[in-house]
Amino acid sequence: MTRLALSRRRFLTGATLASAGTLSGCFDPLGNRDSSVRGVLETANSLTYRVQRMLLGSDDLAREYSESEIRQPQRPNGSTDPRDGDYRQMAGENFASYRLKIGGLVDAPLEVSLDELRAMPARTQITRHDCVEGWSCIAKWTGVPLAGLIDQVRPKTSARFVVFECFDTMENGFTGPIKYYESIDLHDARHPQTILAYGLNGAPLPVSNGAPLRVRVERQLGYKMAKYIRSLTLTDDLAAYGDGNGGYWEDRGYEWFAGI
Repeated sequence: MTRLALSRRRFLTGATLASAGTLSGCFDPLGNRDSSVRGVLETANSLTYRVQRMLLGSDDLAREYSESEIRQPQRPNGSTDPRDGDYRQMAGENFASYRLKIGGLVDAPLEVSLDELRAMPARTQITRHDCVEGWSCIAKWTGVPLAGLIDQVRPKTSARFVVFECFDTMENGFTGPIKYYESIDLHDARHPQTILAYGLNGAPLPVSNGAPLRVRVERQLGYKMAKYIRSLTLTDDLAAYGDGNGGYWEDRGYEWFAGI
């Protein structure tokens, strides 16, 4: 298929954002909820899944930057210091007892420690984090490609999605604590730039940025990049998770497919 000349990422982060000032390596001053650029982000985010897939193409890469374009620490998004007891205990042990569980519709469920993940083939990439609130930031991320872990667990043919279940409690609902969760399809899970990051700017991932692991899905907006990951579940349906919309913020009105 011939690639379209105008990709959704170019539309959002090229001429449109350039009209509000240079963003390269800088916090975008567009957090104002009345910002016209924020409106463009939200409008583009409402495009249908099928249209966005067409715009993005199959294996397009997000732009990667040089070290010189990292001009400040990565701004934390969402939760920054979970108070959940199990998480606090692991953090106090420098995550020595952490185990990532991968299961669901797989033939070979997997449980791995942080040290084991660090020993696997890694990928480092310098990319820009784009937040739906209107700011952006360039940082260097290091982690294990998610595609390699998916290959290890051998997904069943019925598997369509990867669900990221997290340690951080966002609120207390009628039935108990509501923890953050997110999901992507296997297409994005296998993308070469989709990694489970354990390193940030040459150092271990800080708690404020999602330690011990956060997912980087470089062609989507920041709320898709779940932090404090507890487990990964491969599934054929998202209805059993949260309110069935595929993520914590999706259950509150955000679009499930947030490609840029």
